[in-house]
Amino acid sequence: MITRTIQTDYLVVGAGAMGMAFIDALIDKADVHVILVDRRHSAGGHWQDSYPFVRLHQASLFYGVASTQLGTGAIQHDGPETGLQERARQPQIQAYYDDILHRRFLGSGRVMFLGGHEHREADGRQILTSRVSGETVQVDVRRRVVDATYLSPTIPATTPPPFGVAEDVRVVPVNELTRLGAAPSEFVIVGSGKTATDAIVWLLMNGVPPDRILWIRPRDPWMLDRAVVQPDPVVAYDLAATIFEAAIEARSPNEMFLHLEAAGVMLRIDREVMPSMAKTPTLGRWELALLRTVDRVVRLGHVRHVSRREIALEKGSVPLAPHALVIHCAGSGLRYPPLVPIWGTDRLRLQTIRAGFPCFCAALAGYVEATRDNDLERNRLCPPNTLPDTPSSWAEMQLRGTLATRAYGAEPDIASWANRCALNPARLDPSRAGDTDVTSASARLAAVSKQGVARMAELAGMSPAVAVQGPSATKRSRHEW
Repeated sequence: MITRTIQTDYLVVGAGAMGMAFIDALIDKADVHVILVDRRHSAGGHWQDSYPFVRLHQASLFYGVASTQLGTGAIQHDGPETGLQERARQPQIQAYYDDILHRRFLGSGRVMFLGGHEHREADGRQILTSRVSGETVQVDVRRRVVDATYLSPTIPATTPPPFGVAEDVRVVPVNELTRLGAAPSEFVIVGSGKTATDAIVWLLMNGVPPDRILWIRPRDPWMLDRAVVQPDPVVAYDLAATIFEAAIEARSPNEMFLHLEAAGVMLRIDREVMPSMAKTPTLGRWELALLRTVDRVVRLGHVRHVSRREIALEKGSVPLAPHALVIHCAGSGLRYPPLVPIWGTDRLRLQTIRAGFPCFCAALAGYVEATRDNDLERNRLCPPNTLPDTPSSWAEMQLRGTLATRAYGAEPDIASWANRCALNPARLDPSRAGDTDVTSASARLAAVSKQGVARMAELAGMSPAVAVQGPSATKRSRHEW
């Protein structure tokens, strides 16, 4: 039973990174009221459930909301990442979002937070139900419902293992590594992505010998060298130019990645294996060196079932040692829902726009929502982008992101806002516009941009027309418009 009705301009569903970045930019430019709802009791999304030793895999400056910098922007002066930007840890990120929620949002008097509430739509009505009291309220939305959960990742802490487990086998999510009561005989890491690599690095750094780690790696991953993804326009322009040059020289997506590896951009753990996964988180070369010490790698596909004596996989099985601990790192992470216009007829669905950097993309959507009054124009400036999984879909992400950047970057006010936004990886402070190294890197990028975009479309398996007319010139079999 609905006990009361409340009104607002915007109902934002999801208090994770993208929802927070959208609201921050929206209320900065528009005098509106927002209700923010989340099934968790605090802001920060999956950071509330992540494993304790997790860190951002990118520079802290690229994460958070536009109005408030995460961290100090300091350069690391010691350790294996000397010279690179600091990366925040889980407690710092949680405290940051708590501050944004209470000081910036609730303190403004224009945002109401309903934590611990489930959202559903019934007969066109927006219904929120408290997970604590059971109270159900109806929200009358004057302007928009914003779905900030469309790309919400799946993580091991909140997702069961995607394989069968016998009752007498110890299979735990990666979060449990810091709460072990006794050391197991060996650690079986199940997963190929960033969570798995984080777990292995943490184990090695805590004294576990490499030969006590068995790595079930269904697919080998490509990863970006963290040194080439830093908040500096020269680094950003050089990276973009290198990507286009690799595309121009390549006859296939795999060959493009090999060129990027030769250029010091991409990393792979095993030089003898061609990776098929290209979600491309960043990785430090010191982490890569540690990962390469683990020789016991199983490449027999995905795990089907774990029993007390063996692990059954798609292409065979391997024995499970007595008293071994299986670590579930096999959450899919990135999700791949259909690409749809961000400004839809029923709601606004937050998605990435440029290549990567979801916080900047959500902030950009918030700015455009506040400063434009036509949804056709909003969707022209901010077309949705895909998330990468394979080398060809990574090429598609780069292509779509480049074309989107050209569209919104041609708007003087958006360009000015973006160059003041620390979340923007291509931010160019006006004071540096005339620097020789900046102009040189910019000229290098301009020289290869046209040919690079055209070749990237071919590598992505998209119509060449998309390089001229934009993403709407083609339709993918996997994504309907």
